[in-house]
Amino acid sequence: MALKSWKTLKSEIFKKTPWTTFVQNEFEMPNGKKGTYYFVKTNGSAMVIPITSEGKIVLTRQYRYLVDEESLEFPAGGVKEGQNSEQAAHAELEEETGYRAEDLQYIGEFVPMNGVTDEKCRVFIARNMREGTARPEETEEGMEQILFSFQEIEEMIKKNIIKDGMTLAAWALAKHHI
Repeated sequence: MALKSWKTLKSEIFKKTPWTTFVQNEFEMPNGKKGTYYFVKTNGSAMVIPITSEGKIVLTRQYRYLVDEESLEFPAGGVKEGQNSEQAAHAELEEETGYRAEDLQYIGEFVPMNGVTDEKCRVFIARNMREGTARPEETEEGMEQILFSFQEIEEMIKKNIIKDGMTLAAWALAKHHI
């Protein structure tokens, strides 16, 4: 039996940035109880697992302010106005790694934090790439591109070196396609 949906009674944007919109909804549950829900609205995101012609997988290493740590991640970013997820994947791959992909294969999607945001992240594998120059955004200053083997990534996950949730979710979708 399918679960019953909640009904949105009122929706109000209380803060908007270039990346996200912060929303307050008044809702009613199927049992008649009402409440308030705060969440982050986005246009979605795209994550890319880039694979070189030698079979190496490209990750980025960057500083993450909120956890005050360096993080190993696949290239990713938000879908901007006027973009679709495939266009965003191409743009983020080039921006963060310098690579351009001839082949971009969609392999699935996941919802990073469905209690906090409506974001859906679409995952792609990039192959037949040409190397270029990365152009990271100002907040990604110092970002590095590092090549790893399939097995090295598996080991870093086992050792809790790769901790980024979106990277872990994308790897769970992608590793059966590599």
